Amino acid sequence: MSMLQLITKASSAEQKSSSDSQYPIVLNPDPAFLTLISQNQQPNNESHFLKPVQGWSLSKTDTEIIDLSQNFLKKLQIKLKNTNSFTKLEFVNILNSFLEKISQKVGIRISDIKLPENRDGYTKRLVEKLGSFMGEGALSLVIEGCVMFEIWDVLECLIVKGFVVGSCCKGLVSKLVEKGKPGLVCLCVKYVLDLELLDVLSVLKYFLSRTTKDGFGDVREGWEREAVMAIEMAADKSVGEKKMNLAKEAAVLLMMGHDGFTTSELCLHYLIVSPNVDDVIFAACVGKLNGLEIMGFVRYLKKWLVKYEKFPQACMTVKGGSSILGLKALESVPSIEAVTKCFGLVIDEHFSSLVMHPEFCEEMKSVEVVVNSLASEARFCCTLANLSASLKN
Repeated sequence: MSMLQLITKASSAEQKSSSDSQYPIVLNPDPAFLTLISQNQQPNNESHFLKPVQGWSLSKTDTEIIDLSQNFLKKLQIKLKNTNSFTKLEFVNILNSFLEKISQKVGIRISDIKLPENRDGYTKRLVEKLGSFMGEGALSLVIEGCVMFEIWDVLECLIVKGFVVGSCCKGLVSKLVEKGKPGLVCLCVKYVLDLELLDVLSVLKYFLSRTTKDGFGDVREGWEREAVMAIEMAADKSVGEKKMNLAKEAAVLLMMGHDGFTTSELCLHYLIVSPNVDDVIFAACVGKLNGLEIMGFVRYLKKWLVKYEKFPQACMTVKGGSSILGLKALESVPSIEAVTKCFGLVIDEHFSSLVMHPEFCEEMKSVEVVVNSLASEARFCCTLANLSASLKN
């Protein structure tokens, strides 16, 4: 077997991590370090630089949380194996009971979490406050249960809070695609750090192949809601001149990201700007697109180039403008740099198709006109920038 074959075999071998970890939570080592003392050594070993220590022990609270997590994990594993008799209500009760016990151990009062008259959203609030105490194995099972019983608000909380990491996210994107939940898919693209090749490819194909509006309403409504908020702030003198100017910039960007794009193309915005998608993985995914998907992606990117040609002033002059204004959709507006980089990947991966097929050729000719216009403007701006710098000197 050659060296290349050995490397390929080793990299393709799936490494299965045990979900029955003895320590399913992140332990605080500081108290334990204070109890460590050097072991008694024989005289002939006193010259060693490394001296073993003893006295390692876990705190009572850590031990109790570990035991609770282990019991919860085993109970949920058994229940999920027999899905015919396992109900949504039973799953929610088991999860609530576990988190309530954890709250008692860590000193968080349930009375501060409970809603006044009903339990709507109660589980979500518990997960929000105490989800970090669930180990990776338990989290994987909770995610599985949320998908199985379609408890989308709890799953959304797990994603947004950053609890979906490592093996927890394995296969999640594909399941959400099958369930037709584009909003949650967008959240995975935005918040989940461990997206793999198959995840990104399934997301890209899903959004490029969708022609219906089913399930995408929430995504479009979110963009429309934030665009209206930006417009209202831009006209509200009470917020101050600085915030008004930021709101005007935000309104232009949100308008560009919303108008003229289909409901599925709105979701592509999240993929284009996501810091969680590796460039190498994204290039590989672009290379696996078929003819119709390539054409759809080229037309999508062309829309952005046309937008930036019409609105060259579109940008956020202040870093972190989205958090200042409270407009999360701003983070998902692709910059001209991100769009041109994606265009470069498409051309690199599908150059022969784009050159040889007549339908692609016509599309690329129209793109060339827009790109030349943008390049001409960029050269002019660079000249002005250089002149300004010279005058300052």
